[in-house]
Amino acid sequence: MCTAATYQTNDFYFGRSLDFDFSFGEELVITPREYVLPFRHLAPMEKHFAILGMAHVADQYPLYYDAINEKGLGMAGLNFVGNAVYAKPAQGAVNVAQFEFIPWILGRCASLEEARSALFEMNLTDTPFSPQLPPGQLHWIIADASGSIVVESTADGLHVYDNPVGVLTNNPPFPQQLFLLNQYMGLSEKQPENHFAPGLPLQAYSRGMGALGLPGDLSSTSRFARVAFTKLHSLSGSSESESISQFFHILGSVDQQRGCCEVGENSYEISLYTSCCNATKGIYYYITYENHQISAVNMHHENLDTTDLIRFPLIQGQQIRYQN
Repeated sequence: MCTAATYQTNDFYFGRSLDFDFSFGEELVITPREYVLPFRHLAPMEKHFAILGMAHVADQYPLYYDAINEKGLGMAGLNFVGNAVYAKPAQGAVNVAQFEFIPWILGRCASLEEARSALFEMNLTDTPFSPQLPPGQLHWIIADASGSIVVESTADGLHVYDNPVGVLTNNPPFPQQLFLLNQYMGLSEKQPENHFAPGLPLQAYSRGMGALGLPGDLSSTSRFARVAFTKLHSLSGSSESESISQFFHILGSVDQQRGCCEVGENSYEISLYTSCCNATKGIYYYITYENHQISAVNMHHENLDTTDLIRFPLIQGQQIRYQN
């Protein structure tokens, strides 16, 4: 399961946690402007915006989980198991395979509005990458400094939803996730007042009781509510260090620890990595389950006009700064 969020200070930030029981061998990958992106049903994209994100590289193709482009647009795919249904390739349509979706959008769209327009000409297909890598059941968040949308392909077609909270988790479909926030409308960052019975001498016995009822379990609906509340009440300074620190605290509110979510015998879902991208400056920050020291890759420190993928293995081992 996964959680994605957006955040705005002086710059625009975009990121996600990837929660699963095993790694797919992901790494940070820059797709430079002149790396030829092949498509199964379309002509290759020979020139495009540079892309930086987390991906599994198969046969020299970056299968992105989440990424930003050099123009400040971000996109992430999250599990949507049981609801995701893709179309068959159609004659005369702009057929984009599910695994091509992120590079197709980020390679050609400079803004959220351009991405929104591109979606209406696209037919998202169930074409597999290979027999060993069938289409993942996903839905997507696309965002820039102007806002965010959610894209879901289900049995009744492709849907594009405005996302006023800038958060996405997994099931159920996004409109239902958004509706369920109604049940938390009484929550607040302030201490509660006694509306239970004016004649009873009730009083707050702890700080933080204004958010009493905010769910703390690991289900996707609870994570959606928790991150939405945390993000929408979040305050930080506007510096880079303050902004990224706050972003990791926002997604840290739904961090998954080994042993708390069993998915099979001796198999547990954990937060494999959590990312925070400064989409404005083209920097991808991340932590992993074993390493909570923040690591980063800046796309603008590399030559973005090359023709080869630029790859960075994740720093997995714990990094500790001793002070004596």
